[in-house]
Amino acid sequence: MNHSQPTVRLKPDKHIDCNLSQDDGVWMMGSSFIIFTMTAGFGLLEAGRVSSKDEVNCMVKNVFDVIFGGLAYWMFGYGLTFGDSQHRFGKFFGFGEFFFDPERMSEDDSTDEVHLVGGISGLVATSYLKPRRNRFARNGVRTVSDPTKAILGFLMIWWGWLAFNTSSNYAVTHGQWSEGMRSAVGTILASAGGGVVTVVITRFATKKIQMDMLIDGMLASLVSSTGGCLYFTPWQATIVGAIGSAIALGAYPVTEWLKIDDPVGVIPVHVVGSIWGMMAPAIFVYRRPMNFGPPECNFQTSDGTNGLLYGGGFSLLFLQLMVVFVIGTYAAVCSFLILFIMQHSPVGLRISKYEEELGADLIEHGLAGLNLMTYTVEKKLDARTLSAVLMMIIRWRSKARLGALRRRQIHDSGLATPKPVTENVEMNVIHRRH
Repeated sequence: MNHSQPTVRLKPDKHIDCNLSQDDGVWMMGSSFIIFTMTAGFGLLEAGRVSSKDEVNCMVKNVFDVIFGGLAYWMFGYGLTFGDSQHRFGKFFGFGEFFFDPERMSEDDSTDEVHLVGGISGLVATSYLKPRRNRFARNGVRTVSDPTKAILGFLMIWWGWLAFNTSSNYAVTHGQWSEGMRSAVGTILASAGGGVVTVVITRFATKKIQMDMLIDGMLASLVSSTGGCLYFTPWQATIVGAIGSAIALGAYPVTEWLKIDDPVGVIPVHVVGSIWGMMAPAIFVYRRPMNFGPPECNFQTSDGTNGLLYGGGFSLLFLQLMVVFVIGTYAAVCSFLILFIMQHSPVGLRISKYEEELGADLIEHGLAGLNLMTYTVEKKLDARTLSAVLMMIIRWRSKARLGALRRRQIHDSGLATPKPVTENVEMNVIHRRH
């Protein structure tokens, strides 16, 4: 499965204390707080890769993810994930432990395919919503508000990913700290291998180091490492990350050809990267003896299945393919139903084309954050102030265009002073736009 496999605890001797200790609790709490910073990282990454008139809205949505997502997970998510698998619905999802109370906590046994679920949900959503205005028009471009902010967000995600992968063993006592160390090595080497391939591909394909390709290639390598970082050897982790980055960047022209509007790279990272990340363990994994702690606790890995390259045959590969199909189908159906219900509810799903042109920051939050050279307009707006601000923006753009024309004339003619330029045409344009 697409997660760092936790150690399985098998019927410990009742005279030996094999339960989680205070050290394990500190390990999990510290890792959880680090992982929480990934929310800020995703917010910065998304806000930096959309247009400047929508970046505040992206940050607010990440706040909403924590507020409503956290509440929903407490009420239902934990039970659907960790609930009783022996229930009659257990073949499809966990049942029970809703409105979770740690005082009545039962034994944890989990799997995590979060990247594939998120990727498929994003693919369904962007296909359902259709592209943004003028995204695939003849002169359409991908608008990016702040590349520096996007890269800073990626670095925060990278930092959080190490905690995400290494803490999946849930414990550090009884020698299990070595699982975390092994996972950390696999994670960082996968990202390094993916980073080298990403730089080579973007340099070869575009003659530059493209910001969006760099971020997506690196994130895809991290996603690829998550499924088997505990079991990958250093060279295997490097290769897995490199392949993940390569196939993720290969998805770029496909999404453009299919006219799928994906401003934050959900499809190459979380669809392509996660599918490869779930296939890679079925190819590379070799189950070495990894029993930790007192023999009486019987801490050991769940089974001895090897990957394709180590005599395991195709059984594990077919199993992982089936898991990808089941999870992908489940996520697609649920996402479509949620989107369809929201679209036909009073809440709605998307702002109008006119509101999209003005920007979600203005429509949803009453803000206008358009950068005018080094001057930034950022204040509460009403209809009258909005008209004044838009007029100012139009005048500034017209004056900038006239200045560029004058400088071009000076350069072309070699004169010390510019030729006179009639401003009536530009002012007429301003009047019509107003």
